[in-house]
Amino acid sequence: MLSIHLIISGRVQGVGYRMWTHEQAFALGLSGWVRNRRDGTVEALICGGEAPVNDMLARVRNGPLGARVDHVFQTEWDDVVPDGFEVLATE
Repeated sequence: MLSIHLIISGRVQGVGYRMWTHEQAFALGLSGWVRNRRDGTVEALICGGEAPVNDMLARVRNGPLGARVDHVFQTEWDDVVPDGFEVLATE
């Protein structure tokens, strides 16, 4: 199982990026969460099998219609992994 923490920058707020991420993660059977950050980025935790996590990583680099992803910073996550996938409040 892979657990990847992401910080996504670009035009990623105000374009439905969080809800799109939730839909994509749910469709792939992934666990984790997504939230806006006050600095204008989107933060996400993506957890699951190698193939679906890699698929999701490819998807977040494009995002939904209207988004422009400039950079995706990713690190491994070694903390608690939630059940299911949630949209969290802005932090």
